[in-house]
Amino acid sequence: MTATHKEMADARLPMGWRDSCAQLLIPLNKCRSETYYLPFKCQDERHEYEKCQYDDYLRRMKLAEEKKLAEADE
Repeated sequence: MTATHKEMADARLPMGWRDSCAQLLIPLNKCRSETYYLPFKCQDERHEYEKCQYDDYLRRMKLAEEKKLAEADE
């Protein structure tokens, strides 16, 4: 599930943060603003968001490696 452009605009996410994990960043930012950015209040949301970012990084690196190997075979 991904956030729509309208949801991201309504949440005022910067363009650099509008990626495949934006659906997790919106509730994280909401939690942070409601709890005055106390680091221990939104741990579950933060861990979910960081895991999504890490998984996305691994996916992109795997695609880049496959592309590199395909170009080397040509």
